[in-house]
Amino acid sequence: MAVVKSKILNNLSDNWPNFFKKDLSKLVEIIIIQIEKSLERNERVELRDIFTLESRTQKARTSRNPKTNEIVKVPEKKTVHFKMSKKWFKDINNE
Repeated sequence: MAVVKSKILNNLSDNWPNFFKKDLSKLVEIIIIQIEKSLERNERVELRDIFTLESRTQKARTSRNPKTNEIVKVPEKKTVHFKMSKKWFKDINNE
């Protein structure tokens, strides 16, 4: 299930009708930008009782193209690690 910014905005505007939708849009945009900047600085992003995001570095490795069986060198790269909190997991799975 993908989360789309427009669905987040619709949900926020339904829950807080006193705020303008353009203000909520700006708020969501600022939050996303700040999360991206924190991950670029290798900082951990934590939303208590929801999830954590952490940037990790994958080492360079040799891999294989399954179609041609050719050996391919994959360079080192950064990835984002997502971990859901136990509380949120239980809430989602109705436990």
